[in-house]
Formats: sequence, C-alpha cells, structure tokens
Amino acid sequence: MNTKTQREKMLLGEEYIAFDEELTKMRQKSFSATMKFNTSGDKKYIEEIFSRKFENFIINPPFYCDYGENIEIGKNVFINFNCSVLSCAKVTIGDNCYIGPNVQIYTAQHPLDSKRRNKGINMAKPIKIGKDCWLGGGVIVLAGVEIGDGTTIGAGSVVTKNIPKNCTAAGNPCRVIRYLDEK
Repeated sequence: MNTKTQREKMLLGEEYIAFDEELTKMRQKSFSATMKFNTSGDKKYIEEIFSRKFENFIINPPFYCDYGENIEIGKNVFINFNCSVLSCAKVTIGDNCYIGPNVQIYTAQHPLDSKRRNKGINMAKPIKIGKDCWLGGGVIVLAGVEIGDGTTIGAGSVVTKNIPKNCTAAGNPCRVIRYLDEK
C-alpha cells in the first residue's frame, strides 16, 4: 500500500494536516531563515529560504513565507517590502515581475465547516504569476489563481479568479479594466 505523506497531499492539492512533523520542520526552517533575512538584510538567507540561487533578484525585507522551497521565482524579479507568501502549494512568479509593498499571496485554504477546520484539515492550490507582471501595493492573490503575462494588477486589488494576459485589472474582486495592445 502506497500511503501519501502529508507533504505529498499538500502539494497535490488534497486535504492534509499541517501539524505533521515533516511540514512543521519545513516551516521552522523557512521561519528561521526569513527571520535572519528580515533582521540582517543579508541576501545569503534568501538562498536558504528558497533552497536555490537567483539571477537578478531583489527582495526588500521584511519578507514572510511558510514553505520557501515551493516558491519558484524567475529572472529580474523585484519584491518590495512586507510581502507574505503562504506557499503550501507551488507559487510561480515569472521573469521581469514587480511585486509591490504589502502584497499577499495565499495558496492556503481551510474548510468552511468549523468542525473539519478545527481538526487541522487544510488544502492548497497553486498560484501562477506570468512574466512581465506588476502587482501594485497591497494586492492579495488567492489560491488557484493564474495571472497572465504582461498584466498589471492595481493597488489594493483582491484577485479571486484568473486574470488574462496583457491587461490592467483592479478592484475587489479584481476584474479586467482594459486590455493592452500587444506589440
């Protein structure tokens, strides 16, 4: 019998228990590295958080995440102050992206039923931010969302559904305001 670990369930989008020993150790590793980065600003801790090296990556502290190794970041990415990423599922940020201050990216979900939620049941869905995107200050991106290449999300928006490529979108819930000419 092939039983999946809680980590495998989490990454597959299945229900899982976050208080699992392996997941707790992974979170503690990320928390420790983010605390070191946030207090020192030393970029060596960024590589520890994400378990890899980056090309032309700028990130301003403070930065918060729970599972750094689930975050994939492209080239030439800028993440401004106070970004929080709940990365229980994969988070992909494409090349040439700008992430404004106070942006929150949440792959985590919880049951609406309080009895199930109180048992520690969690779920997660991946988030994909395409290349050449700009997320303005205070944007919130919810689980399962894909933002298309070349799209700008206006400050303070709450992105609850997929947003297509080459557009400007804003609001709560976020919606397309206009499409941009492709060049």
